[in-house]
Amino acid sequence: MTPRLFAMEAAAEEGGGFDISNYILHHLADSNELEVFGKVIHLPRFAPFHIGPLTVDMSITKHVVFMMLAAVLVAIILIIAARDAAREHRAGAVRGPKGAANVMEAAVLFIRDEVVMKNIAHEGARYAPYVVSVFFFILFCNLLGLLPWGASPTGNLSVTAVLAVLTFIVVEVAGMRALGKGYIGTIVYWPHDMPLGMRIPMSLIMTPVELLGKFTKPFALAIRLYANMTAGHAVVLALTGLVVMAISASAAWVIPAPLLMATAIMVLEIFVAFLQAYIFAMLTSVFIGLISTAHH
Repeated sequence: MTPRLFAMEAAAEEGGGFDISNYILHHLADSNELEVFGKVIHLPRFAPFHIGPLTVDMSITKHVVFMMLAAVLVAIILIIAARDAAREHRAGAVRGPKGAANVMEAAVLFIRDEVVMKNIAHEGARYAPYVVSVFFFILFCNLLGLLPWGASPTGNLSVTAVLAVLTFIVVEVAGMRALGKGYIGTIVYWPHDMPLGMRIPMSLIMTPVELLGKFTKPFALAIRLYANMTAGHAVVLALTGLVVMAISASAAWVIPAPLLMATAIMVLEIFVAFLQAYIFAMLTSVFIGLISTAHH
């Protein structure tokens, strides 16, 4: 948020009480309007269609725009960095590429070597592209939400749920590939080291637990990312809302305290943006590694 935006919000509320809850919800919720430097852009809306009992709405929303922007930025930056790195290595450069390309290469190698390979071991190279892509996509979505008039798609539960479902599919496919017929052992609990009289009741009790465990992992991924990003933005908006209220009430002496706290939280949110992307990538690798070596 910027001082100009504070003034705009205060001016909009002249003659009436400022509702800080509506202010927060307006900026956190998805919508068909995009605010760019004080101007409101109405995004295209399409008529929903039905697939059986499901209603599908393909309208472009604020979060969809920022997801597309994040995807394009990730693709451009990684492709350029990859080309620079390949050119430098072909030229025989010992230290590899320089500048921004060097930073991106270091980040990719860190995720591949320290996150993916250490958790998935010899199968890590197969899943490294997915984990690296998820890390940078989530990171850019998080960072875009920190820009003035920006929006964070990862503050939308639908977005984090889709990311979690994609990870769930990758994890389960990894288990099928690694275990073959033994994959059924990750669903049906059958303790081979127990007498038959104990196997059956243990199987009846523990199989639902095994199934529940499969679905709690993506659920935790979705909720963790959504809750952390939403909470941080809500705190910042609450503090900036206090600034707007102070402007409306002509109480300038109140402004410095919430403004300083909002700035501090914004700095912390930059760290959280990187941390949450790293945690999602780390847990994805851990889940793939666990199911690839699962046995009872």
